[in-house]
Amino acid sequence: MSRRIARSSPGTEAQPGRPPGSLSLVDVVAQSVGFMGPAFAVSFLLPMLVGVTTATGKGAGGAAPLAVLLGTVGMLGVGWIVSAYARRTRTAGSLYDYVTSGLGTRVGAAAGYVYYLGVLVLGAGIAVLIGGTLHDFLKTEFGVAALPVWAWQLLLLAVLLTIVHVGIQVSVRAQLVLALVSIGVLAIFFIYVIVKVGGDNSLSAFKPSSSAQGWGGIAFSVIYGVLLFTGFEAAANLAEETAEPERFIPRAVLISLFTAAVFFLLGCYAQIAGFHFSVDAVADNAGAPLVALASPGMFGAPWVARLVELVIVLDMLAVYIGVSVSVTRGVLTMSRDGWLPQRLGKQSARRGTPVGGTVVVGVAYLATILVSQVFGGAVAVPGLPDHVSWFAWLSAFGVFSLAAIYFAMCLGAPRGLRDHVNRPLVWVSSLVGMAITGGALFGAVYEVPAPTIWAAWTAICAIVVALSAGFLRAPRAPASPEP
Repeated sequence: MSRRIARSSPGTEAQPGRPPGSLSLVDVVAQSVGFMGPAFAVSFLLPMLVGVTTATGKGAGGAAPLAVLLGTVGMLGVGWIVSAYARRTRTAGSLYDYVTSGLGTRVGAAAGYVYYLGVLVLGAGIAVLIGGTLHDFLKTEFGVAALPVWAWQLLLLAVLLTIVHVGIQVSVRAQLVLALVSIGVLAIFFIYVIVKVGGDNSLSAFKPSSSAQGWGGIAFSVIYGVLLFTGFEAAANLAEETAEPERFIPRAVLISLFTAAVFFLLGCYAQIAGFHFSVDAVADNAGAPLVALASPGMFGAPWVARLVELVIVLDMLAVYIGVSVSVTRGVLTMSRDGWLPQRLGKQSARRGTPVGGTVVVGVAYLATILVSQVFGGAVAVPGLPDHVSWFAWLSAFGVFSLAAIYFAMCLGAPRGLRDHVNRPLVWVSSLVGMAITGGALFGAVYEVPAPTIWAAWTAICAIVVALSAGFLRAPRAPASPEP
């Protein structure tokens, strides 16, 4: 069993009239779905799955939906391991606690550093991207340019910090509304596209022969299939604030995975079919394929294209909130366990929300916004706006870090879950998870040019530093008593 099974619930004790552990199954599902950002992910990653915007030129081509299906199978293995741990551990540390169970305290601490740094950097990338995207959307569609990009970034950061500080109920409900609206609108649009394609629909998108590069291109694109699901485990960060964590968290993880899988497969297929299974057509609209499909002359109208752009921005905001909530809970837990300064574990006396974690988020995001403005071209990618280039680089760092922790968790699962009643399933899930996440890590460094490759090497350096800190630092006794 985990060394930390029952703690008091942060973020709930100080809220009058609300019992500890008040979050429902719907709330924690919203956290995972909000972190993944299905609408945001499926709209941005299709060109990478196809292979028309990858640094290596590799991709699944017309078999992109098959790559998503294979990635789904691998992530279900990882998700099963997360759900198995969640049935016995009710802490806010999520994967940090799970890696600790399998690989020991000090490796677990290193995993915590890497995981929450990766999530923090991913959130910083969203902080840069969302302001630029909203600015461009208003300027392009409505001719409104009242504020510069940096002003939108700062305004949205202020909104985010307010939501995170007010309380977890506000955060998860905001994510729920944003995610439901964006997923609902796009699901209806995807079904409409498939219906309009009519007799031209084909299962060829799920056949290896549809990839010009064969299984090699499909295997490479599985990397991006995995990236679609990044953050599915975020519900586990709210274990201590959930009414019945041993029941709700495992269910939330698996429900989020299956829901996202159906949506990703639907969205990927609809876009491929909408472009008549033509890789060249996807390449011609690689900047915004989903918006192109919603435009006049394809399957929509000006108002439809605007609606699609709007729901993508809304889903991006849900990701922004979900990522930030996860960081604040991680900082709280690691501070409480002695791996971060004790002052970072401070909570609001009135609301019970993590003050130290919120400050970390605010300072990190603000610094990133300022650096991206002062050094806009430092990680420039030809043809992309600066805010998109910065997001691409920062998200590459974040995703590499999370994939490394998924791999470590799967590696340690046979030991951490050694008393599980279904040992064969533990081993199968562990091996499948390591194969998929290991492939993703390899793809992040293989034949990747600068400046993108710098993100992976920076993440590798961070992992080395984290391991050193985990083995050299002597933690104080946890603030909460061990059971």
